[in-house]
Order: sequence, then C-alpha cells, then structure tokens
Amino acid sequence: MSSRSKARKRAVDAIFAADLRKVSPETLLEQTREQVADRQNQEPIFDYAKEIVIGVIENYDEIDELLETYSEGWSIERMPNVDRAILRVAIWEIMHSDAPSAVVVNEAVELAKEYSTEESGGFINGLLSRVAGTRKAL
Repeated sequence: MSSRSKARKRAVDAIFAADLRKVSPETLLEQTREQVADRQNQEPIFDYAKEIVIGVIENYDEIDELLETYSEGWSIERMPNVDRAILRVAIWEIMHSDAPSAVVVNEAVELAKEYSTEESGGFINGLLSRVAGTRKAL
C-alpha cells in the first residue's frame, strides 16, 4: 500500500473519530502520530494525512455543500458516519490536490468496501464521479 493510501486511511480515521467525539480531527491525528512514532516511514504518511485533515477543516462548508448537491436525495445526516468521512476526504482531494480523480475515487470506494456497508461502495463511486466531473483543471 502506498504512503498516500495509508495517509488517506489515517485522515479518514481522524475525521470519522472527530465527528463522533466532537473534537478536532487534527488533534486526533497528532495523537495517533505520537502513538506510532516508533514505527519506520511514518513521516510522509502523517504529513499528507495532516494536509488532508487541514484541507477538510478549511474547506468544510464547500465540501458539505458538494455532498448535499450530489448525494441525490441523501442528506448528510442520513449518511453513515464512515461514509461521510470517506467522502469528505475524497472531495477535498478531488477539488484541492494534485491526485488524479480516478485514483481518489477508486481508493474511496475501496475504503468504503473495507469499513462500511455493502451499498456504500456504489453510493460513494457515483457521488464522487459526479463531483469529479465538475473538477477544474489544476
């Protein structure tokens, strides 16, 4: 698994837990970084995860507006918490990073398959594909 894939997973974990616990995802990410400080090659993972988390925080309203617009009948509150976290990370990456949209969508779907419901992969794929279709050239 690439360091970006691991970073996405760390960012989703922090955003998911922060949403449930009503704390800062940046704080939770830093706590996790401290817990695994003895492991090798963590710096690039946590650097990109932090970039994602800060990006989601700074663009929260835009991200949630896109979620509401493209979720086709699903309010944000109705979405499973883990799906919401995966979508927020992926939408930030699609709209604000240099990562190819196809890679972001694929990895988000894989995270959904691993952590969420059977239907989540298809829902996330469809929603993110619609968002990616609006992406401005970087």
